[in-house]
Amino acid sequence: MAAKDRGRRPLVADKRYASSRAAPSGGGPKKPAPPPRQPRKRVRAARPRRQHGFLVGLVLAIWRVLWGIAWRGTAIGALILGGFVWYYYAQLPELEAVVDGRARGSVTMLDREGEVFAWRGETFGGMVTAESVSPYLHDAVVATEDRRFYWHFGISPRGIASAIRINLSEGRGPFEGNGGSTITQQTAKLLCLGVQWDPTQWKSEADYEKDCRTGGIWRKLKEVPFAMAMEAKYSKEEILTIYLNRAYLGAGARGFEAAAQRYFGKSAKDVSAAEAAMLAGLLKAPSTFAPTSSLERAQNRAAVVIGLMEEQGYLTKAEADEARANPATLSKAAKQKSGGYFADWVMETTPDYLARDTTEDVVIQTTLDQDMQRKAEEALAYIFENKVKEGSEAQAAIVVMSSDGAVRAMVGGRNTPNAGDFNRATQALRQTGSTFKPFIYAVAMDLGYSPMDYVEDTPMCIYTAGSGDWCPQNYDKEFKGQITLTQALAESRNIPAVRVSEAVGRDLVKQVATDFGLAQNFADGPALALGVSESTLIDMTGAFAGILNGGSSVTPYGFDALTLKGMDEPLFGAGGGIGERVISEKAAHALTYMMTEVLNSGTGGRARLDDREAAGKTGTTQSARDAWFVGFTADYVVGVWMGYDDNRPLSGVTGGGLPAEIWHEVMVRINEGVEPKPLVKDIPESTYAPIDPGTTEGAVMAEDVPYFDDPNAPQFDEVYVDPETGENIPVYDGAPPEGAVQEGPVEGTRGDLVDQLLDGVLSGN
Repeated sequence: MAAKDRGRRPLVADKRYASSRAAPSGGGPKKPAPPPRQPRKRVRAARPRRQHGFLVGLVLAIWRVLWGIAWRGTAIGALILGGFVWYYYAQLPELEAVVDGRARGSVTMLDREGEVFAWRGETFGGMVTAESVSPYLHDAVVATEDRRFYWHFGISPRGIASAIRINLSEGRGPFEGNGGSTITQQTAKLLCLGVQWDPTQWKSEADYEKDCRTGGIWRKLKEVPFAMAMEAKYSKEEILTIYLNRAYLGAGARGFEAAAQRYFGKSAKDVSAAEAAMLAGLLKAPSTFAPTSSLERAQNRAAVVIGLMEEQGYLTKAEADEARANPATLSKAAKQKSGGYFADWVMETTPDYLARDTTEDVVIQTTLDQDMQRKAEEALAYIFENKVKEGSEAQAAIVVMSSDGAVRAMVGGRNTPNAGDFNRATQALRQTGSTFKPFIYAVAMDLGYSPMDYVEDTPMCIYTAGSGDWCPQNYDKEFKGQITLTQALAESRNIPAVRVSEAVGRDLVKQVATDFGLAQNFADGPALALGVSESTLIDMTGAFAGILNGGSSVTPYGFDALTLKGMDEPLFGAGGGIGERVISEKAAHALTYMMTEVLNSGTGGRARLDDREAAGKTGTTQSARDAWFVGFTADYVVGVWMGYDDNRPLSGVTGGGLPAEIWHEVMVRINEGVEPKPLVKDIPESTYAPIDPGTTEGAVMAEDVPYFDDPNAPQFDEVYVDPETGENIPVYDGAPPEGAVQEGPVEGTRGDLVDQLLDGVLSGN
């Protein structure tokens, strides 16, 4: 029965529970079977397992696709990047070919002692290497610009991410402002990513430079393969060498060698920690942190760099404290503010192809005396601080010159100049006033007059066609009667100057003034004698130098020699000097005597020097718009001009006032330690005599003076008689129109102008 019963049990039951219902080996009673599980529960338990497996499979499938795309894309990107890297690598030249990044050359100026005092253009001080520069400079650049320079392969993702974070936090675009560039990337930008200057593609070098320095994501993407190519082509020290030589560091200095020379007067190999920190600090913003723009700002930036060097272990605390306590200062040459007005003038007088447009490095040996330059600037500042009302906008200019025309100092205005500023010493055309009068008397002395001859200082009028009577006045509105020519010049009497000018002939006066180097746009009428024509201060000073040197013309010059860098022989010699004779030495020495009396007894008393002889002339133009004093000692000629840039009148200033005092201060300072020497003077007897009508002999005629051409001599065609007064009327160069004369009567005198000077003026009757 048992067997039979077991055979009837459901197969399912037997299969499911056979093991659990098996009889014990001892034959005891069997355990009851557990209740069967519900089919619904069994189905519900199986469904989540199938969903989980599906999701896992889907994720794996997607992952396989993405992974395939990723590694294939990465491989393709790597191949493309590698292609660009290889392309740039193949184009990169050798190290020596890329250290000088300038498109144009530079001009370096040396003073008369051979010391550098000014630069123009972008200077390149010569190649330095990362190994040859001062260790302080090497470390300052790395600490400031790329502390992980030796650990990356051209780009720094960490640096780029940090820069993006900073830009976004400051409200800029992710690639605007901080770029996170490594030194290698910055060098790549300095190389313009291999693009060469092409004048057909860019309007100017400035446009080319601007294009090379543009930022943005596309530029960054182009920088990456170029930077990596540089890392493959050059060693780290070679990349740093390129950077040290091509970086722009303000004030026209390209590279750290040029910057060290310009700011500190020494090589980049010799800079101290403080100087290195200041140079490295320029990389952030060269124009802003240039010590020539603001030394205090540059020193503050250098202190930040010193802190970075200390933080990164390049400086000990003691070294950092020492550098902070003794910040870098400018050299004497750098303090000159790029040579100021003198350097600008030298550039103007140098051919453009060797100055502004030079493709070579030019060295100019100049005539500048830096000690005199400083003293002239100090003299001007002293007068304005102590003698001029505070806040005055009046300007002044000074030229110091040797008798051969070599300019030793130049002040083109009261302000500290920037390159290219308006130079009042060389560019301002102003009326000369009475400083023109010596050239009238120069003609007289050369024609045979004596300083002791007489001239009338009495009222006069001259009729001029179209204008009527012209009646000059003296400054003091007084008349002194018969006076010597010396007194007339010393007291700057206007009427005697006009009388002498008319007597010797305006054409000769113009000729002498022109030959001495003054401007040639002279007034045509008799007012010529009163200095209504215009000239520059440097030309006026050069003309007075001609009197000092004995009567020969002078061309003012600023350079002695011009040489291309690396050459031994100069291309040019001195740019000026003594030229042809204008008046005789005897006449020049007589005129010198007359001009000494300007200081001794005339209008130039404030300029008188206690320890040496001096000669000069004051000048004040109409309404006191210009005030001058120009004069000389045996060694130097100094010209001073004072006025307003807008040509408004000066208040209470004449040439014998502030300009004479400025001249005195300059002369006292520049003659310190110079042995006093007497001026060469002469008082010859008069050789001027009336012409004998029968023999035509007597007066010194123009043809007897080899320095004048006959057409420039005064011509007296005929003498006419005024029907009302019965006085003789001189007529020059042709007959007058009917009922009038070209040049009218001279009131209160008789005879023609020559006879007036001889009969009753020169003779004293």
